Amino acid sequence: MARGSISRRSAAVLPVAILPALLLPTALVIAACDAAPVASRAPIPPGSLAPEEPRLHLPYKADWLLATGKNPPARVSRFPDRRFVTLDNALVHRTIVLAPDAATTSLGVDDEAELVRALEPEALLTIDGALHAIGGLVGAPDRAFLLPRWLDEATLTPRSTSFRCTGFEEASIEPWLEWKSVRHASSAPWPPRGTAIALRFEGTAAATRGLVVRVHHEIYEGIPVVGKWLEVVNETGRAIEIESCASERLALVEGESSVEKRAGGGWRLPPVDVLSDYAFGGGDLDSSSRVALWLHDPDYGTQVNYRLATPCVLECAPPIGPAQRLAPGATFKSLRTFLVLHDGGSGGATGAADRERRGLALRRAWRTLAPWTSENPLMMHVRSAERGAFRAAIDQCAAVGFEMAIDTFGSGLDMESRDQSYVAAIEEDIDYAHAKGLEVGGYSLFSSRSIAPDVDVIDAATGKPGGAQFGNAPCLASDWGTRYLEQLRWFIESTGLDLLEHDGPYPGDRCASTTHSGHRGLADSQWAQWRRSADFYAWCRARGTYVNQPDFYFLCGGSKTAMGYRETNWSLPRELQPLHARQNIFDGTWEKTPSMGWMFVPLTEYQGGGAAATIEPLSEHLDIYQQHLMSTLGAGVQACWRGPRLFDSDATRELVTRSVAWFKQHRAILESDLIHVKRPDGRDVDVQLHVNPRLEERALAVFFNPLDVAVEREIVLPLYYSGLRERALLITSDGTPHVLDLDARRRASVSVKLAAHGVDWVVLKRGD
Repeated sequence: MARGSISRRSAAVLPVAILPALLLPTALVIAACDAAPVASRAPIPPGSLAPEEPRLHLPYKADWLLATGKNPPARVSRFPDRRFVTLDNALVHRTIVLAPDAATTSLGVDDEAELVRALEPEALLTIDGALHAIGGLVGAPDRAFLLPRWLDEATLTPRSTSFRCTGFEEASIEPWLEWKSVRHASSAPWPPRGTAIALRFEGTAAATRGLVVRVHHEIYEGIPVVGKWLEVVNETGRAIEIESCASERLALVEGESSVEKRAGGGWRLPPVDVLSDYAFGGGDLDSSSRVALWLHDPDYGTQVNYRLATPCVLECAPPIGPAQRLAPGATFKSLRTFLVLHDGGSGGATGAADRERRGLALRRAWRTLAPWTSENPLMMHVRSAERGAFRAAIDQCAAVGFEMAIDTFGSGLDMESRDQSYVAAIEEDIDYAHAKGLEVGGYSLFSSRSIAPDVDVIDAATGKPGGAQFGNAPCLASDWGTRYLEQLRWFIESTGLDLLEHDGPYPGDRCASTTHSGHRGLADSQWAQWRRSADFYAWCRARGTYVNQPDFYFLCGGSKTAMGYRETNWSLPRELQPLHARQNIFDGTWEKTPSMGWMFVPLTEYQGGGAAATIEPLSEHLDIYQQHLMSTLGAGVQACWRGPRLFDSDATRELVTRSVAWFKQHRAILESDLIHVKRPDGRDVDVQLHVNPRLEERALAVFFNPLDVAVEREIVLPLYYSGLRERALLITSDGTPHVLDLDARRRASVSVKLAAHGVDWVVLKRGD
């Protein structure tokens, strides 16, 4: 392939993580790319302008994950006598050259290695059958690195002959959805604080004249994240079709250089994770990833890999489509991506490969970009929606301090009913719960069922219904799908439901039907169904409706997904279930915060197993009940407590009430980050350790003894991310204070005595 050509997706690609949505910036200042320099909003710090390339330099004086004060501002800087604009937040930066055309020249963590090795277009669009580069420069003699002097040489020329950068505008961050906060949540601002720019590209060729592309770059305060999305404005006077849209393309420094590595051999990738609103079909970052691909760079002829197969080009685009027709005067908005740039760490970290540190950065990003995920109500899943059973459960929830009750799957709740008397009866039950201070949720099944041949997803291979991720599923972009979403909106508004537990349409199934009203064929089917799901969840978020969905729609307004467990494991003997739960929580919280994933506790038989798998009668199994309570609440994780009741005796009621009160007393630290000390294995004591340097309670540790005998242990707690330094004040569960010394790695040794299958906990505060 000739130098300067665009290599589309190669045969071997590696998917990476995803997610967000859509915003429209308010213009502050506009300048043509070749016009006079625009003054920066803030002065440039002395000595920050390197002779080779402009770059803002405001590093945190300490580890950013331990910062407790106000975040440094995010800034846009246009440097005098240069052709560059830089977005910087004192953690990471992105620099873009503006002339003779626009291209990203620098990206990375401040004071660490550069990530960009070569120039790429700002975006790629296929319009009416023709692939167009949006910006980009060619002519650099090597793609292994980008020498600053090459940016000044006349040899660099615009890549595109059909779109050219004509200016940029500075902007503010605008919310891409409305969040009505009506329950306990974090105090993170919405929209996130930060700043943005929009590059303007105009069509110059006959086929593109009248098309305007705005490429939006964003940067946010306090997190190592840069965001991006684009708009296409059709001012041609005719309809066009946007067949494909890559909103991000970066030639990055390879994560490793290997001469003989085989394709699919487990390449080490650059220290970048990708979040996107276009994420579905999975309950974690990797399985839900749909837009981020690591591609080969055949133009990179000096790489050491013999087959030129190093995955070193990051491209973000829908895997199919969007295939959207754009009428004259209309605007298309792309999916949204957020690049999380990982640093080399400091203090107790081990570098970009440190899984905990990368997870902490991702969790901080979630809390900033989707703060509604910090809502974490204690919820019971009521097994029956029959009035007597439901109200009895409501009375019990109110008695022990629960905050929400859900008519769960199999309860008999019918959210698709149009029977006015039925809906009125449900509204009365919800009013009853509201009067007792409880919110109410309802379950609706979308996927894993068949409606009719003219409604269901059509398999492209057979031309018949089927082929969905779970066999059959209706198409959300059919007429039936339109009515279904309208029905849910009506039912929620009519009854006053506070939560929707939505079982689908999460697979992102493609549909080859050509008769469904909401899409034209296979190419636009996935985009059309995603757009409807995203808009619906955004509607829920705007009215304060909590959304449980077994999927990754967090940046579209989703609240919680499964932490990750196998349902049939709840049919195992009951004494094994709490240990399984702690393993699932340990595994599920590397990239999710505790409030982003639900667990499950079957109070009555579920998935079989008989009496040996069942906690009921609750009063006869208080030890197992307590283990479940502490395994979930001690992790800051809410479980689906599924059954007809929460207690069956005074002793059971006292256990649940005490556990809930303890959780609420320490809620702030329990909903903070989990540090992964050791995966529970049943062989010795395991620990759930929470840390937060911004709280008075800097850390809280819960200790579990899975053994049949009492034990006494010295447990080493890694407290670096708590912000504690030389000394800590430890307070035991009975209120006894102790002063602990921390070693040079900020670890403390704690003595614990635990009864057989016992649980205990300690709180740590500043000791100076």
